[in-house]
Amino acid sequence: MTDTLELSHWIGGEKVAGTLAGESLNPSDTRDVVARTPKGGAAEVDQAVQAARAAFPGWADASPEVRFDVLDKAGSLIMERAAQIGRLLAREEGKTLPEGIGETMRAARILKYFAGEALRVHGQNLASTRPGVEIQTYRQAVGVFGLITPWNFPIAIPAWKIAPAIAFGNTVVIKPAGPTPATAEALIAILHEAGLPRGVVNMVIGDGDVGRAIVAHPGVDGISFTGSQAVGAGVAEGAIKRQARVQLEMGGKNPLIVLDDADLDRAVSIALDGSFFATGQRCTASSRLIVQDGIHDRFVAALAEKVAALRVGDALDPNTQMGPAVTEAQREISYNYIDIARDGGGRVVTGGERLSLDKPGWYVQPTLIADTLPDARINTEEVFGPVASTIRVASYEEALAVANGVEFGLSAGIVTQSLKHARDFQRNAKAGMTMVNLATAGVDYHVPFGGSKKSSYGAREQGFAAVEFYTQIKTSYSAG
Repeated sequence: MTDTLELSHWIGGEKVAGTLAGESLNPSDTRDVVARTPKGGAAEVDQAVQAARAAFPGWADASPEVRFDVLDKAGSLIMERAAQIGRLLAREEGKTLPEGIGETMRAARILKYFAGEALRVHGQNLASTRPGVEIQTYRQAVGVFGLITPWNFPIAIPAWKIAPAIAFGNTVVIKPAGPTPATAEALIAILHEAGLPRGVVNMVIGDGDVGRAIVAHPGVDGISFTGSQAVGAGVAEGAIKRQARVQLEMGGKNPLIVLDDADLDRAVSIALDGSFFATGQRCTASSRLIVQDGIHDRFVAALAEKVAALRVGDALDPNTQMGPAVTEAQREISYNYIDIARDGGGRVVTGGERLSLDKPGWYVQPTLIADTLPDARINTEEVFGPVASTIRVASYEEALAVANGVEFGLSAGIVTQSLKHARDFQRNAKAGMTMVNLATAGVDYHVPFGGSKKSSYGAREQGFAAVEFYTQIKTSYSAG
């Protein structure tokens, strides 16, 4: 075990202590308290918003080179400390150590990417219909953004929301996820170490009351949220009611189609990665495996062998291939859906049993379920755990219809050697992102991220698309 951290809020560039009413536990060993945490509320949110509003004019008017320097230096500091931060992430969230270090490096690269974007904000010169009149458009910062982030990427997602917000001159109040505040706090501390002015980024730790206070606060100009559909709907309603900008990412039930002509070994590797990497706790995970008749039985047998061989254990153990669920509640959701699938006629090919390891932790046995129906609950509701189900189909056309037949539309994949089917899938899959011969989970940080249908709402995140949400266009007319 490692020493327990005592966390504080960050408001106006200072650590603001509160009564340490909560705990962040190590899901690999629940005897290990990673951090003791304060429980913020409306009062702390108000203080943070006031600090962000006070800092906004100076930060918005600062040279973009100032914003570049802070983000670039913070990225470099995170890279230098990737092993240390990645270990904290693995200890707190349950990702394996290589996954934790990998996510930490991703956060660093996000910061560095948006450092460059701070220098690339551009406008247009347009000809007027009136002689002697000139028109220019340019982008301006919006104001204060409230950021509500999830636990499954506890440093990367805060980075990909904070970085564009401050790169374009806005200020921020962030609420990190309850299970993983220590990892988020490490990011906030490094931003300040890198020279971030007081009040530009503020963090309030707490439960849903903090999120609701951020959404309702009249001093917050925009909200970016990543989490569940149920919570996201309330965030959207609250923001729209007072005409604040809102951006939502709300999960997926992502299909991976495997056609008869697929390379079997490649298809199995892609499915294993997409369904079980990071304990299946990714909104882009391949939770529905839609497999054509001719390859179905061979694919299920080969994948089941790989799933059964996965080594589940302590996230910090170098031999571990899959860590625990992040919380006890998340573990129970996985097992509840396994029971639901069984009750609905699904056949558990491998997994599905309770794990008893040498440490008390929230471990889930990776599970593959075959013979499920397209409209079964296991195939229409997000599990967010290491549970994948297969659906047998007769043709590509049936596979596409099944893939499109749910209310989610984040990421969708196909494994095939047919150019015809690959191109048709790219055009007609109802998802914000499509993958051909790649896992559905695995996206680059410099391109737009987001889905369709009930997976996403509002402007895209990440890459060059982020400027749309975090800036507003001003059109200026002038005559000589």
